[in-house]
Amino acid sequence: MGRRHAGYPSAPLRALLPRRRRNWGLAPGRTGYPTGGVREQMGDLCFQDGQKVLFIGDSITDCGRRGPAAPFGDGYVAMLRDMVIGRWPERRIEWVNKGIGGNRVTDLATRWEDDCLRERPDWLSVKIGINDLHSWLGGDPAGVDPKTFRQVYDSILARAADQPRAGLILITPFYMSTDRSGQSFRSRVLEVLPEYVGITRDMAQKYGARLVDLQSMWERILAHFCPDEFCGEPVHPNRTGHLIIAQEVLRVLTT
Repeated sequence: MGRRHAGYPSAPLRALLPRRRRNWGLAPGRTGYPTGGVREQMGDLCFQDGQKVLFIGDSITDCGRRGPAAPFGDGYVAMLRDMVIGRWPERRIEWVNKGIGGNRVTDLATRWEDDCLRERPDWLSVKIGINDLHSWLGGDPAGVDPKTFRQVYDSILARAADQPRAGLILITPFYMSTDRSGQSFRSRVLEVLPEYVGITRDMAQKYGARLVDLQSMWERILAHFCPDEFCGEPVHPNRTGHLIIAQEVLRVLTT
């Protein structure tokens, strides 16, 4: 997955470059890839010099961070870090990736103290939900239904809120599919997903978090491109998909 985008940018990636002047949810007058006068075209980054930023979640955050791509992985976390270093090189920001593939919100609750609270981050980013939905919809006894998802998510965020210095970023689950047939598992996922996305939005409002709504972003993009351009299956983005996610996270962090 992602090999077709190695080397020179593929057609969908080239379409994101400024010369095409596409705008997928960016603020008026901004592009995903500013061309000179970077800081004039973007707001200031919320991460400040000397701060620690921690990302926690599932495989999309993990993305090999515990293997050959340690310690940041080779997905959106690493790409976001590279973008920030390139644009704000004077800021000494400590980056921590605590994503673990397959995690549900219940798994985060189990390791919340060790992998999150003890790190005492200045900024905490959480991306969780698709494994909860997938496993519950597939009949897994460990699946997390929407009611449980809300309860557990709320409980771990409340614990994080006890650390007053931590800023919060919540990233919605997403599913890169356009199958609305009602006859497939993929279409069933898309029917249920709004509940999990809505819970994430509710948590962002309750805790004053910056919200990165990736499901809405992908819906806009998939109105113009086939999902296969960005993923081998609907859950895991390829390199181009991760780049787009990193761009969207950066947009939210500079708004």
